[in-house]
Amino acid sequence: MTVESTPESIVVSIGESDRTLTRREAMALQDQIGDALVERREFFRTTGVHREDGSYEVTRRGADSAGNAKVFESFETVRRLYERLPDEFGAEAVGRTGITGSRRHMLVRHFAEHPAFDCEITSRSPLTVAKTDPEPTDATEEERMPEATAD
Repeated sequence: MTVESTPESIVVSIGESDRTLTRREAMALQDQIGDALVERREFFRTTGVHREDGSYEVTRRGADSAGNAKVFESFETVRRLYERLPDEFGAEAVGRTGITGSRRHMLVRHFAEHPAFDCEITSRSPLTVAKTDPEPTDATEEERMPEATAD
């Protein structure tokens, strides 16, 4: 993709296709792209936010303190965390990854609520989810658990 600017317009080239936009149209497109990159999706008890910088934030729905949020480098980082957890897990297993406090339970709920993660709550006390379509693996539980990360 290339972008060229002239005093009257902006020319965007993608592959063999060129589009000429007025400066006003280019500014509107920039705003729309920014809005598309920042996506907030609310679930029953959690919220997931794809942030402008590419990071992904999981928060307790309706909460406004940092203690109710966990920011990951990207959504892919959250996916890798999920893949390394056992086929059935709760807050304790999430805690072994370095995530502390109430964020552990929040993440267990987020995994159960978000459609990208194939799991469901099997127990509310203690809060436990089971992967409904676990990937077969030869890895031990220790190999599946990621290293500790900073909150």
